[in-house]
Amino acid sequence: MSRNSFLFFVLVVPNLIVATVLAAGPHSALSEWRPARATYYAPTEQVDTVSGACGYGDLLKSGYGMSTVGLSSALYDHGQICGACFEIRCVEDLRWCIPGTSIIVTATNYCPANYGLPGDGGGHCNPPNKHFVMPIAAFEKIAIWKAGNMPIQYRRIKCIKEGGIRFSMDGSGFFLSVLVSNVAGAGDVMAVKIRGSRTGWLPMGRNWGQNWHINADLRGQPLSFEVRASDGITVTSYNVAPKDWNFGQTFVGKQFES
Repeated sequence: MSRNSFLFFVLVVPNLIVATVLAAGPHSALSEWRPARATYYAPTEQVDTVSGACGYGDLLKSGYGMSTVGLSSALYDHGQICGACFEIRCVEDLRWCIPGTSIIVTATNYCPANYGLPGDGGGHCNPPNKHFVMPIAAFEKIAIWKAGNMPIQYRRIKCIKEGGIRFSMDGSGFFLSVLVSNVAGAGDVMAVKIRGSRTGWLPMGRNWGQNWHINADLRGQPLSFEVRASDGITVTSYNVAPKDWNFGQTFVGKQFES
């Protein structure tokens, strides 16, 4: 089973599920309202952590909570969209929609296609469907759970995050992998560069989701990062990691404006 085919069906601690509900309108929109559909998933047992196909690991500890969403292929864009924020509202079906509500979610997961079922009969995330899948607690903020596969409207909005961008170090030897998370502004990252005290700026490659990697031995050097978001804005964080940094550590850098 591939990573994308099973990471979507995550398990959560029910009493930790939270969703941010805000009335539609007060946020700076990056796009107009567009039509899509949404369903939900529910936990089947209690576990301590949740995860997702974008590579953020424990969403509760990383600050994303359960105000998150999994996207179909038509929206997921091979992981490029990871970290982007959306406002979602229930429309059309007045039997099930909760009037005057919307929910702000962050893209942290992928909903794989199910080609064994038609797109209008169970294969909700099959191309070219634009589909969102949310935790049931988030779904119930905008619609009654019995609604099932709901017509919705969505739009990209700017992400609002507390604190700076987080750089989580992983790898071994001269292989360095960095998870870039808690990104405000556009939310999704297009490019990352890294610089040691004995190097120039070195471009990193996207491994998967928002995990970026490079083959270079940068141990024993303070590290700086340059992050470019999908809106073209770049933020540079100098000497984020001290020269004695180690794998498994997380460092906080400069943040984009919300």
